Amino acid sequence: MWCSACIHALGADKHNANVFRADERPNILFFFTDDQAFNTLGIYGNEQVKTPNLDRLGERGVVFDRHYNTTAICMASRACVMSGLYEYKTGCNFTHGPMGLEQWATAYPVLLKQAGYKTGFAGKIGFSVSELKNVDLRGEDGEIICDSFDFYKGGKVQTSYFTARNARMVEYAEAYPHSSRSYGAATIDFMRESVKSGQPFCMTVFFKAPHMPFIPDPFFDDVYKDTVWKRPDNFGPEYGEHLPEQARSGRQARYYEGYYKTDSIYQDTQRKYHQLIHGVDYSIGMILQELEKLGIADNTLIIFTSDNGYSQGARGFGGKVLPYEEPSRAPLIIYDPRLPGTGTPRRTDAVTGGIDVTATILDAARVEIPAVYDGKSLLPVVRDQTVEVRESLPLFQVWGAESTRCLSVVTKEYKYIHWYYADKGMTPGDELYHIAGDPMEMTNLAGNPEYAPVLKKMQKLYEEQVEHWKAESVDYNGYGEYGILFDQNIPWKTKAELIKEKEANAPIRTNVGKKKKS
Repeated sequence: MWCSACIHALGADKHNANVFRADERPNILFFFTDDQAFNTLGIYGNEQVKTPNLDRLGERGVVFDRHYNTTAICMASRACVMSGLYEYKTGCNFTHGPMGLEQWATAYPVLLKQAGYKTGFAGKIGFSVSELKNVDLRGEDGEIICDSFDFYKGGKVQTSYFTARNARMVEYAEAYPHSSRSYGAATIDFMRESVKSGQPFCMTVFFKAPHMPFIPDPFFDDVYKDTVWKRPDNFGPEYGEHLPEQARSGRQARYYEGYYKTDSIYQDTQRKYHQLIHGVDYSIGMILQELEKLGIADNTLIIFTSDNGYSQGARGFGGKVLPYEEPSRAPLIIYDPRLPGTGTPRRTDAVTGGIDVTATILDAARVEIPAVYDGKSLLPVVRDQTVEVRESLPLFQVWGAESTRCLSVVTKEYKYIHWYYADKGMTPGDELYHIAGDPMEMTNLAGNPEYAPVLKKMQKLYEEQVEHWKAESVDYNGYGEYGILFDQNIPWKTKAELIKEKEANAPIRTNVGKKKKS
């Protein structure tokens, strides 16, 4: 039972001009989900799901088919998407530490507020900003982040699906006991305030859904009650046997055992997971209806994506983190009502990253994009889907078991992964996949002589990323060491000694860092 009226919230296309109005900056809505796989929307070809509002956005906007998160885990990904910087420049991830003050100073909420935008936030912020270094703050939303927004309804760490348990959202708990719909209600309040103020606004909504524990809104219990979920074509451990031991040595295989191993567990997990996504779709529908009521739908840019993908049992994995397609790719839809719509999805296979959202938001607001940004504005791609903003994109994994840590590079055609870890019977190794022809990454071409020139080219792109890391990484929170660990020219013995030293000096986990006002 979903809000059928919401799918009409965008209204008919009223603007046929290709030129944006020069006298008016757009409002911006940025929706960000947590752990949403790229194939979980109808607009991405999933015929089993019910996501009418997001599909409608896709029909009117641009659908990005090759969108990745440069780090596929929530804390780091959120820091990257706020700052436009790669993880090793934010210095922020679980077991590493908070984002620094310098990096936050050029985050898009800060710059938009300085430029006269009214800024709002609701949901799971998921990371910290602090002058402290080498201390793992675990996502405390202190004063620095809160004060960067005019309207702040965020929560630290993972937040809760129960609205009443989120301190800044309790006013919505009676009407909207599940957090997803409550964030829609909070956004509506913010938009109404902004219209009264006369300021252009940017509202950021970081949904908790569909992150585990999978606790969907019972309001939607009937939506998927009769659905029998299909398994992906590469479902199960037998489709991961060709992967190196490093990839299978972390928690992703354990998550498969807990959430996908038997059919009954799989069906229950998928129902709850997709019901959570449906709740997000409904919440966004609430917001789209309000845009029409307020008369601002024709000047509000909308961006929808997720902090990472999700494996859902593919290759015998659950969760995310790894650089394969399922965990590292995410949906991305950008709808700009100032451009003419076609009524059918416009798609692009340009390689894009979560870091690009930041630059896109600033570009739309006509705010200068800082030179330090790694992200690129995607507005040129929104206007012309043949445009590409980069040749390649790096994917980072420096969290969790040391054996699972790696650096990868993806292009439109290929993906290259290098595993440096060489202990416990493992050996360093390469993976090379022809993504364009082998999207499930079943055939490793690294040892195929016919692909030697491709491998060499991808290794060169990899080496360039290692050099960038060495030159630009922060020198704290355990990041500088990976300039050595990722370097294929340095012997394992040197790396093994460095790992021991690194583990002995790992950032201290603590809950301190949140100062009270006097």
